[in-house]
Amino acid sequence: MRKHLTIDLAKRSVVTAELNGDALAMGGRYFIAKTLLEGGVATVDPLSPANPLIFTAGPFAGTNFSNGNRLSIGCKSPLTGGIKESNAGGTFAFAMGHLSLAGFTLTGASADWVVVRITKDGALTFETAEPYMGKGTFETAAMLLDTYGKRVSLAICGPVGEYGGLLAGIAVTDREGRPSRMAGRGGVGAVMGLKKVKAIVIDLDKMPAIPDRNGLTKATREYASKLGEQVAVKNYHDYGTAFVADVTNYMGGLPVRNFSAGRLVDRTVEPLTVGGEYIREQQLARGGNPSHPCMPGCVIQCSNVYVDADGKELVSPLEYETLGLMGSNCGIADPDVIAALNATANDLGIDSIEFGATMGVLMDAGHAPFGDAPFIATALDDLRHGTERGRLLSEGCARVGAHYGIRRLPVIKKQALSAYDPRVLEVTGITMRTTAQGADHTAGNLPFAECDGKSLEELASASVTVQVNAMVADSMGLCILGRTVHDVNRQLLADTVEACHGVRVEPSWFEERAREALRMERQFNKAAGFTVENDDLPMFFNEEPLPPTNKVARFSSADLNACVGGLLGERLAS
Repeated sequence: MRKHLTIDLAKRSVVTAELNGDALAMGGRYFIAKTLLEGGVATVDPLSPANPLIFTAGPFAGTNFSNGNRLSIGCKSPLTGGIKESNAGGTFAFAMGHLSLAGFTLTGASADWVVVRITKDGALTFETAEPYMGKGTFETAAMLLDTYGKRVSLAICGPVGEYGGLLAGIAVTDREGRPSRMAGRGGVGAVMGLKKVKAIVIDLDKMPAIPDRNGLTKATREYASKLGEQVAVKNYHDYGTAFVADVTNYMGGLPVRNFSAGRLVDRTVEPLTVGGEYIREQQLARGGNPSHPCMPGCVIQCSNVYVDADGKELVSPLEYETLGLMGSNCGIADPDVIAALNATANDLGIDSIEFGATMGVLMDAGHAPFGDAPFIATALDDLRHGTERGRLLSEGCARVGAHYGIRRLPVIKKQALSAYDPRVLEVTGITMRTTAQGADHTAGNLPFAECDGKSLEELASASVTVQVNAMVADSMGLCILGRTVHDVNRQLLADTVEACHGVRVEPSWFEERAREALRMERQFNKAAGFTVENDDLPMFFNEEPLPPTNKVARFSSADLNACVGGLLGERLAS
């Protein structure tokens, strides 16, 4: 049995529900989709107290099952207007599992700014957030750890979230207490801010009661062993997610200067300084750590601790999406510069993808030359202080572009594209066009797929398969980087659920629930007023050939949506 808490912030009351049976087998994104759809949230104002903010973990939370402690945070997105699940690593879901919490939902809004405190003794309190207001995530975390001790995990609303900036995420602490694991996408930090919750502090304790501890130990070892056999896992361990830049640059799908080119450098002529191979060698020479786990028990260790030339930590982690959107997309190739800007973005608690895309758009429109790092630093300072310009920038790429009359905007559903150009990396592009989540690669990423010569039906089928697998992972608190194992070993997942909770499900059950959740997400967006036009790519992707491959986007959004909907088993309108 695990509990779900419904926390009424206005009344400062708590209602506890017990979860049993197969409700324990999938939480995360599945729980968010089901709860938001059934609760009629599609029609509420996302920046009103009626928009719930859901924190939910998977069935393995609180254990050392590798990469099984990811956190899902969900709401109606104030950025897209649709459904949103934003995902983070760190220790927060691990702590929830320790306390036998499947999750909790924040409803309403507090009259005053608060810190919500959840203790291992079962107490839940509301304490003043006054000492932390206006402070960055790192100073806030340091103060909270001084107050509550080191055996806690934190979820923090940064200064941009305090004033409702739509690119605000929620910062979660890692094993060392850094608030740098970001549930960044979709404006979830703005929802936390409107509810006047500056931070949530939850105790770390110990692994909860497990019906079959030996079975869990066996499954944990088997899963780790299978991960160790995978070439992809070894690459992520050795080179981090920055390794993806080496591949997308080679394929010609890396975002460069506001998606105007797909390759930053010719690797036969010069090194790719935003790539994993370069960064690994550089960091080993400097004494950095290229293989760092963001959560307890993870054997993939795709994170890193990036240090400067003097061996001083600049940021942890420096990841592919940031290198792509705040780096190559803005014409910046020096990883030291990107790392320093990334550290500031983390302290502000913002989505580096949305912010980087916004900066690239402004540079492309002539507000600054590509490569102008001081321009980006000034924008971050404006965001920190909530100046008039800062508050405009906090609205994200689509709204900033509309304000300045810029048409060349890399957005879908008003959310900036992740670091995969859809003209070349077509399966991921189809996912970003058809998922209810907006332009989000984590909803179903297959960047290394061979797409040349493939039909719409073939590419859409590949996208649906990876969307289903991503939904399973997001609903079980699993990192998608372990997918070469957990996508094809559903029996192992079923056995581990039974060991953890005494609940038996068939391996096919996971895919059935995932497909159901994908249909629920699409149904939510339809109820929120979305039409097929919301999935359209900006026209420049259709009209501008992308160097060096000179490809353009194919297929209409109507055809893609009809194909994907059919593959998901949506009923046709009569």
